[in-house]
Order: sequence, then structure tokens, then C-alpha cells
Amino acid sequence: MKITILAVGKLRHSIFNQLYELYAKRLKWELRLREIEPHNIQNIREQRRYESAKLLALIPDGAQIIILDENGKTLSSLGLASWVDRKIQNGTKDICVLIGGANGLDLDVLSKSHLILALGRLTWPHLMVRGMILEQIYRVQQILSGHPYHKD
Repeated sequence: MKITILAVGKLRHSIFNQLYELYAKRLKWELRLREIEPHNIQNIREQRRYESAKLLALIPDGAQIIILDENGKTLSSLGLASWVDRKIQNGTKDICVLIGGANGLDLDVLSKSHLILALGRLTWPHLMVRGMILEQIYRVQQILSGHPYHKD
């Protein structure tokens, strides 16, 4: 399985980077992080459109697309593992997770997703979300392999 995380903003040397690296080192699946710089303009709608187009251009061909959005589905870790398992059973080899910028993503991107996922109803710093979603991907990997990392 290949996991690609596409995000607006750059992880610099910070606590957020350390969290991301902690789970990146544990993951057995191939992992890629691709980041784009935020496009800071006054028109929020134009900013979303620009950033979304940049992210869309980086999605690997044939990838299943997960978009993180506060209005998405709230799944349990087992629910996410079940979703990923179904995709693997259907031949999916690539999952791509999109993390928008401070003003979110363009509606056009949402329509291209296979799953719109919320990490709860709270708002999280976008740089922190990289580590949080990577921990969940690691957890999914462990659940699917039968490892006792996940406790229910």
C-alpha cells in the first residue's frame, strides 16, 4: 500500500514535525508527503481554488482520495480500517489524503473524493493534523495486520 499525504503549508522543524516523523518511521506502507505553499490572497474563494488545483495535480493516478474536512464523516479507527480493508480487497494500491489550508478546500475537490473524513468536530491546527492522520493510518495498518496496538 502507498500512502500519499498532500497538504497546504510546510512542516518545519517543530513539535508537529516530530509527531509526524514518529509515525512515519513506524509505518511499513510506502509513505509520501507532498506540500504546497499557501497562496495568500485577499479573495478566500480564489485562494481555495488555487490551492485545491495545486493539490489535485499531485494526486497519484488511480488513488483513492480521502479529504479531511470538519463536515466529513466521523469514523472510529475500526471503521477507517474497515474502509481501507475494502479498498485493498478491491485492488487499491494507493490512498491519498488531502489536507487543505486555513480556509479549506474548493467544493470541486470535495466532489472528487472517495471519503470525506472529519477528525471530530473540533478544529485542529493544520500542521498538527499531519501527525494525527498519520497515527490513524499507522493504527489502521496495525489493525489490519492483527497487531495489538489498537485496544478496543
